[in-house]
Amino acid sequence: MSIRHSLLALLHDQPRYGYQLRVEFEDRTGSAWPLNIGQVYTTLDRLERDGLIRNNGGDGEGHVVYSITEAGRAEVQRWFEVPVARTNPPRNELAIKLALAVTLPGVDVGAIIQAQRAASMRALQDYTKSRRDASSNPRRADTAWLLVLDSLIFQTEAEVRWLDLCEARMAQLANTGP
Repeated sequence: MSIRHSLLALLHDQPRYGYQLRVEFEDRTGSAWPLNIGQVYTTLDRLERDGLIRNNGGDGEGHVVYSITEAGRAEVQRWFEVPVARTNPPRNELAIKLALAVTLPGVDVGAIIQAQRAASMRALQDYTKSRRDASSNPRRADTAWLLVLDSLIFQTEAEVRWLDLCEARMAQLANTGP
């Protein structure tokens, strides 16, 4: 996830200070990916260094307010126009766990799959309930949260299908021997 571009996009909307950026990001994404405030300020420092934002000084309450520069606006526009690259998929801890589990003696891969399936099904139920609740309010921020929830639902459904495939492969392996 590009924190850099997310913060730029929020600054494109209006000038803000670090904590406001964190709150806005989490509000718009339903806190699905919480931001560490230290990460926000480190990113702001880099964006300022790179000429994409400017420090507007304090707001009188001890907050440093940042605004986007023309170079920052162009960077956000490029980010929105360019598809997300699939060349370097994010690490998937579950796939790594199962890949290692099948290569180590004495690991009950079936139990790992069952435990994960149960957890994934609970998450899917929670996401679906959240989606139902959020659907009742047509505000713009809720639309953003609905998009995030839809993504989480589809990813979790795909994970459950993949776990079914893993289980079938383990059964096939057990039937054919080592």
